[in-house]
Amino acid sequence: MSLLQIGEVAERVGLSLRSIRYYEEMRLVVPADRSAGGFRLYADADVDRLLLIKRMKPLGFPLEAMRDLLEVVDALDAGAAGAQRAALLERLAAVHAQATERAEKARRELGMAEEFATGLGDRLEALSDAPAGVPIDGPTHGAGVPDHTTESTSGSSTLP
Repeated sequence: MSLLQIGEVAERVGLSLRSIRYYEEMRLVVPADRSAGGFRLYADADVDRLLLIKRMKPLGFPLEAMRDLLEVVDALDAGAAGAQRAALLERLAAVHAQATERAEKARRELGMAEEFATGLGDRLEALSDAPAGVPIDGPTHGAGVPDHTTESTSGSSTLP
């Protein structure tokens, strides 16, 4: 088992030293050992825990949910059996469902963000190519994003 110092772990996982120390303070990860000089030393399992935490963070999971998932994973890895295993798998399935739902929401929000950025880029390009004082074609709403309303057969505007 190789042990890594906190700086090596931070680089491998893509978290700051401060974040790793915070997760340690919150008891989500505990260094496997300390060096003779008192430096934190992390095992591969600790790195895996930090990666799991890092992946939950953008989905908005609170620390308590992270802690709960880590407890489930630890118990399953320890070989839980019978009714305990079934209950743990049920908890894991619930977190999986939440993660799937949150990831879908993030994809929708990312789509809106990409549409916004593209609209701004299109507007910037059109304005950069047009002489000053000449309006660009097409209706726009707020911050230069093209209007995506459409005329229905009744003549009222609807959003797609």
